[in-house]
Amino acid sequence: MMTINQIFRTMPKKRRQSSYLLSVHVMTGPESNIPAKIVFVRNRNWIALISTDITLSEEDIIRIYGKRWKIEVFFKTCKSMLNLGRECHSTSYDALTAHVAVVFVRYMFISLEQRKDCDDRSLGELFYNMIDELADITYSESMFLLVEVMVSTVKELLKLSDEQIQLLVDEFYNKLPSYLQNRLKCKNIAA
Repeated sequence: MMTINQIFRTMPKKRRQSSYLLSVHVMTGPESNIPAKIVFVRNRNWIALISTDITLSEEDIIRIYGKRWKIEVFFKTCKSMLNLGRECHSTSYDALTAHVAVVFVRYMFISLEQRKDCDDRSLGELFYNMIDELADITYSESMFLLVEVMVSTVKELLKLSDEQIQLLVDEFYNKLPSYLQNRLKCKNIAA
């Protein structure tokens, strides 16, 4: 029985060229009956990644953990900076679901602006390369479609004239932040 620190101190480390410092097969669990692989990775000092799928290579464990880390950062950002869990005190399932959706949309806007500022690739290319199933549609086109659906729904339900609809759309558009107004350019949606 050894702790992670003891394993790290006693086992020989890999050379500098390796993507990881050390890889060890261990038995873990309440009765030490679950086989696992611990991979120690350089990170300021080191971090230990554990996998119960011992057939995975060290590189695969590191790659999978890297993908999962982005998810952890997403939730940490939503909780710490975007008030997920602190802003809504409702006990209604619908209200909580709506709150989570609003927080996630905030995160998407932040990510979109960050990508626009930091990534040399176009947004369409970035999303297309990341998700093959994603239809070839731009952010502006998708927002335009959403507003178009909203306009047709309002027109149908409230029986408003085209002039009233255009006033509603213009008011909506004018209340958007300038960076969204520049992105959407949807002045003539109701027409």
